[in-house]
Amino acid sequence: MQIPSAILTLVIGMVLALGGLWIGQNINLLPIDASANAPIYDELFKVLFTIGSILFVGIVGLLVFSLIRFRRRSGQLGDGLAIEGNLPLEIFWTAVPAVVVLFVGLYSYDIYDRMGGMVPLAHDHMGGAHEEQIWGGISSGSIESAAATNVLPVEVTAMQFAFLFHYPEGDITSGELHVPADRPITLRMEAKDVIHAFWVPEFRLKQDIIPGQPTQLSFTPTRTGRYPIVCAELCGPYHGGMRSTVVVESPDDWDHWYRDNAKTAPVNEPATIANA
Repeated sequence: MQIPSAILTLVIGMVLALGGLWIGQNINLLPIDASANAPIYDELFKVLFTIGSILFVGIVGLLVFSLIRFRRRSGQLGDGLAIEGNLPLEIFWTAVPAVVVLFVGLYSYDIYDRMGGMVPLAHDHMGGAHEEQIWGGISSGSIESAAATNVLPVEVTAMQFAFLFHYPEGDITSGELHVPADRPITLRMEAKDVIHAFWVPEFRLKQDIIPGQPTQLSFTPTRTGRYPIVCAELCGPYHGGMRSTVVVESPDDWDHWYRDNAKTAPVNEPATIANA
């Protein structure tokens, strides 16, 4: 008894969909997640990986089947049958990709908006008005607004071929970014020469640093450890060596580092701010 082609196609489609869902949910190709933004991005990656797995397995499977099923047999000298005008198939391969692309576009926009990507020149997890309040307070000589919101502001300077990190509250300048875990961090970034990019794969965050046009990046680290900072824009002959490290420490360890390196005492002690 021959199985109808419609039922066979439905069964194969269900197997592909279930297999793609399993692959997307159980195979993780991303580095460890170390920020509050990472799970949001990982949602999108799992969806894209699921769709990609279904398409890859389906297309390769159909290609292998066609190579075997429709191969030239021994003794066949003529061309195969010319088949034209399969309207249902044409509608299918036009409608399905269109729906998939529309879904991916809308879902990507939602993820990008939730991560703060729609804030002009900022990757702000808290909102542009909040950002201006924090840096406005710092630039005017007061950190009361930053202390009230528990946000740690850091100034980032990018140049060929290094990153410098300045903590305005304690007048600390460092070649590494030291931050406490589970505390919001706001970076105000500026380039001295060409376009650079601040990228931490474990944070799932990347932001361009543009000469003459400061950009901002906000995140909350969630896992202690040392993570690479990579320049993701081709910035010159030693671009590949433009790297630094973000050190995520426990609040107590970060307070010790801060006190050991601070040149000026802030209005509020770091420990008070961190534990507020």
